[in-house]
Amino acid sequence: QVQLVESGGDLVQPGGSLRLSCAASGAIFSIYSMSWYRQAPGKQRELVAAIPSGGNANYADSVKGRFTISRDNTKNTAYLQMNSLKPEDTAVYYCNLEDAYYGIVTTYWGQGTQVTVSS
Repeated sequence: QVQLVESGGDLVQPGGSLRLSCAASGAIFSIYSMSWYRQAPGKQRELVAAIPSGGNANYADSVKGRFTISRDNTKNTAYLQMNSLKPEDTAVYYCNLEDAYYGIVTTYWGQGTQVTVSS
């Protein structure tokens, strides 16, 4: 089993910045990708950013140029640097990890961390 623990969510003013962290632990075999999703009240969960192993990061159009996803493979940790935050970025942010074991990919989710952008 793999556990994901997110941290870094907070209340921030528009234009501010936050850095989310997602630490993975447990029976990790080979991380295929790590991603950040978010879910605002009354809306579906949506992909924010993803960073596959050995590949380029990709972003939702709504966050391009403002958010940056990164990984520290030595710590099995992913980060989401969020700059120029807007009220519409308010949501619960979830970390997602895909673990590959002999071609079988298993998806894990964190418990979520609340980001609120408001003056």
